Amino acid sequence: MFDRAFNALARRPLHRAAQWLYARGVRADAVTVAGFALGLLALPLIATGHPLWALAAMAANRLGDGLDGALARLGTPTDRGAFLDIACDFLFYASIPLGFALADPEANALPAAVLLFAFMGTGSSFLAFAVLAARRGLASTAFPQKGFYYLGGLTESTETMATFTLMCLLPGWFGPLAYGFAALCGLTTVTRIVAGVQAFGNPPPRP
Repeated sequence: MFDRAFNALARRPLHRAAQWLYARGVRADAVTVAGFALGLLALPLIATGHPLWALAAMAANRLGDGLDGALARLGTPTDRGAFLDIACDFLFYASIPLGFALADPEANALPAAVLLFAFMGTGSSFLAFAVLAARRGLASTAFPQKGFYYLGGLTESTETMATFTLMCLLPGWFGPLAYGFAALCGLTTVTRIVAGVQAFGNPPPRP
């Protein structure tokens, strides 16, 4: 819901940082992989009872996620880069509930499972819409810089990371936070399914 506004605020500093990296030979795919690896460090940190340290790993991941796109736009964006970016993002998001489930299985396993189920809904509806939108040649006006059709919703990256941050600051509240965010993800999934049914209800025009 807030990704568009947040991206607009971050665009200029990310562009400047990307220019500095690009001039030194750093390319987008390398930043994507490095950011993903740093983000995955949050999983063992949370699982071993260090959620505050995990915030640093999560911040590094989000910085990399912003920089890789800015770097790609300085050169020639590729389908490979877009694929790596979204695949790494979804794996990173799933790692955070898993970390909390490992930290305290008795208290956190069920809410983590519910949240991961909700992520399946948001992720599958997001990707399915993007695939069919590409087949029909549709483009997103809200996120034109993305390498694929980016369908927004109530729970985008900004809201997800805000919730993860609260979970790390208040680990004892993981359960209520997970259930609450899962409910919002459910609403996002419903709105995306409705959008898909409306957008793809008619057969594509013949060439």
